[in-house]
Amino acid sequence: MFLDQDIAQVLVSQTQIEKETKRLAAEVSNDYKDKYPIVVGLLKGCIPFMSDLIKHLDFHLEMGFMDVSSYHGGTESTVDVKIEKDLSMPVKDRHILIAEDIVDSGRTLNAVINLLRSRGAKSIEVVTMLDKPEGRKIDYKPKYIGVSIPKVFVVGYGLDYQERYRNVPYVGILKPKVYET
Repeated sequence: MFLDQDIAQVLVSQTQIEKETKRLAAEVSNDYKDKYPIVVGLLKGCIPFMSDLIKHLDFHLEMGFMDVSSYHGGTESTVDVKIEKDLSMPVKDRHILIAEDIVDSGRTLNAVINLLRSRGAKSIEVVTMLDKPEGRKIDYKPKYIGVSIPKVFVVGYGLDYQERYRNVPYVGILKPKVYET
């Protein structure tokens, strides 16, 4: 594959992603079977994971999306969290499950969770394919974690660098030469 030439190392394979997604879906299904939650995807990185996850969820759900950013084209999260697109439905007295591609600094999630809490959400949990605890700037641990990864810059499976590499079917470490030039 053409894009493989920019990847230094595959960190989470396509096979591992499929296995972890099914495991997470089983856990979430057990916890949410009687709750009719809103599964909220944080665009754009969530799309591959959320799409794969909901195929395996065994309960009624509603989907919503928010476009929230703290990277702004770089390789590290900033303190400037921007909500570009908000949810189109009320969350008051609803269970919310946020589907995330990666939890890194925690800043974006903190802003979204605080916003949804202020709107009266009944409960808010996070399911993430990737967790990067060494990158945390805010003390937070998602309830449902697929794979914990070290503090490296990764792309693929929805994750990008300047809107590129989202379509790579695995999670890989981007070669520094790509973003250092």
